[in-house]
Amino acid sequence: MKNNKVCYVIILLSALLTSHPVSAQDNIIGSPLHKLILAQSAITQLYVEDVNDSVVVENAIKGMLEKLDPHSSYTPAKEVKALTEPLEGNFEGIGIQYNILDDTLIVVQPVSGGPSEKVGIQAGDRVITVNDSIIAGKHLSTDDVKHLLRGPKGSQVKLGVMRHGVKGIHEFTVTRDKIPVFSIDAKYMVDATVGYIRINNFGATTHAEFVNAVKELQSQGMHDLIVDLQSNGGGYLQAAVEIANEFLDRGDMIVFTEGRAAPRREYRANGEGILRQGKLIVLTDSYTASASEIVAGAVQDNDRGIIIGRRTFGKGLVQRPVELPDGALIRLTTAHYYSPSGRCIQRPYEKGNRQQYDREMLTRLNSGELTNPDSIHFADSLRYITLKNHRTVYGGGGIMPDVYVPLDTTAITPLYRELLAKSCVTQTCIKYVEKNRTSILKQYKTFDAFRNDYSIGQDVITLLLQHADKSKVEYNDSTLAAARPMLDIQLKALIARDLWDMSQYYQISNINNAIYEQAARTIKEKDYYDKLSK
Repeated sequence: MKNNKVCYVIILLSALLTSHPVSAQDNIIGSPLHKLILAQSAITQLYVEDVNDSVVVENAIKGMLEKLDPHSSYTPAKEVKALTEPLEGNFEGIGIQYNILDDTLIVVQPVSGGPSEKVGIQAGDRVITVNDSIIAGKHLSTDDVKHLLRGPKGSQVKLGVMRHGVKGIHEFTVTRDKIPVFSIDAKYMVDATVGYIRINNFGATTHAEFVNAVKELQSQGMHDLIVDLQSNGGGYLQAAVEIANEFLDRGDMIVFTEGRAAPRREYRANGEGILRQGKLIVLTDSYTASASEIVAGAVQDNDRGIIIGRRTFGKGLVQRPVELPDGALIRLTTAHYYSPSGRCIQRPYEKGNRQQYDREMLTRLNSGELTNPDSIHFADSLRYITLKNHRTVYGGGGIMPDVYVPLDTTAITPLYRELLAKSCVTQTCIKYVEKNRTSILKQYKTFDAFRNDYSIGQDVITLLLQHADKSKVEYNDSTLAAARPMLDIQLKALIARDLWDMSQYYQISNINNAIYEQAARTIKEKDYYDKLSK
């Protein structure tokens, strides 16, 4: 066995050398690459125990990348699909949103028009069996559920379902199909003329979804728009360029990229955008990153709209995917993103020091940046000028908003955080809606009626405290009273999501979002345009 491995390495090295001209062979022999091959060969031939060559090579690749920037990465072949799926716009499966409650899979909502809805699966259904195998009570993980329910388009899966108020287990045969993965979390009218769109990532279908959402809101009277990029971790560069293009005039710079081996490349608007008129506000926070920062930077540097919130994450490195023969993927940083005014979006980092990089949000909190605008100071060297109105903006990593909104750490109490972290709030809503779906919808026939008239009652709080006791969460009357304002809105928002959809969730939860509330006020202020000319 070992002799076979030795022969393999010798053949590989020989092939590598003979496949290049003599001059190239000379460059390889004695080079770092030659050193790496010899090291791997030595481990294979001489190490005291048998080794897995694939693992050795993977560890070597990871080690090389770890000493570079924080965003160059290696993904094994088996994880590549899961990594790219949210950005591709679809996957193949049965089309349900689900949660696991008391070790039972509960359907939150079937995907509209999807295969499960077509055969009659309903929100609130409990899936007891899959292909005649009982899954309830089996302590299945999320990955286990995905493995059972997803599969090639056209294949079938048989589900045994229990429904509240209906005796017995009912069987449904679902034919799997392509299921859309949406980038737009929510779209709705804030008032008669102001629309709101929340984008959760920048994927293959984001631009088409965004245009459809805009047209729908325009048909309802929208003239001005709030675009919510809070906690949007980014995605495809091209998707960000397409979104920014909708706001800007012909020739306006959107972003440019440049690196050691990557010549400068500019992306400019084509002047055909459908949102070049009207007020525009973009919402950001500390987790707004990458492609989201491209959009925010383009809007700010071209004086097209107002950025409201907190400084963005500062992820301005361009990754190029390098596919390996076994299906694994290296995402290698090849260039930097620069905003139109020339700001490098990437925040500073020390190569190989990932721990320090990952502690950035804690550093911002401790420095006071997240809670106190007086704690934010910029050196003159970081000063940049916007392209049209010549306003001052600052570099140094991330996009600093035009209107800063501090983080209110007092509203989120320790009890509230613990109840969320231990899923008590989510589990309460699932159980409450499962038992009361019909009666709630009978009493509140529209979402508007629910939003205006429904309030969290003692029955919901009692159920919440039962989950808290089960999860060993400590509380008393005082801590519960302090947490109630946030709890009531979050519970109501989650109930609305389970009864309707994510747009309804955000219409309620945004009441607790200070950044959103500031935007809703600013877009109506008479001096809105003055803020763009300071």
